[in-house]
Amino acid sequence: MGFLDAILGGKKKLKAPPAADRLFAMSTAYVTLSTGHGIETKGVAAIVFQPLATADFEAIVAEMEELLHGTGADTGTTISTSEDSHGYRWIELRDDDIEDLVVGVNAVSDALMVGGYGDRVLAAVFAFKDSKGKRVYFIYNYKRGYWYPFVPAAGQQARDGERELQVKAMIGSEMPIEPELERWFPLWGIPI
Repeated sequence: MGFLDAILGGKKKLKAPPAADRLFAMSTAYVTLSTGHGIETKGVAAIVFQPLATADFEAIVAEMEELLHGTGADTGTTISTSEDSHGYRWIELRDDDIEDLVVGVNAVSDALMVGGYGDRVLAAVFAFKDSKGKRVYFIYNYKRGYWYPFVPAAGQQARDGERELQVKAMIGSEMPIEPELERWFPLWGIPI
């Protein structure tokens, strides 16, 4: 135990948060998905976070929604919000230009992080479909700074783990993929 450890009570320094720019890997990876593997964007993405019943938090979210509505008039992005059965809020963005989706999701997460609420942000989700029409989601875990594929199987609460690994193999060099498979958490009830 060092001198500073003794003074600070042996607490470890927190690791720096993951690089926020990893979200932008989607801006180029979707080209490989589309041209090389027949996985096409559905033109929709969402950011999910745990709301907090404070005036400051609600003001940040309202300001971001207003900003997205305002810029959406220029970019063609439309937004909607919903709340899931677990109390998480989803801000859903629709746009044929995936780069507009990435920028919109990033704007929301940046506003929450700058406001001191980065710990409330759970994930960003981008919806795709493969050549057979099967849903393929790419989930960005903000706390870890990694992407991972999520492929729901037919029926509720089932996933296609084999297809997820295939997608990882297709795109792993293009995106920072979560190396620990046990951290590929499914998100059930994705509204997009």
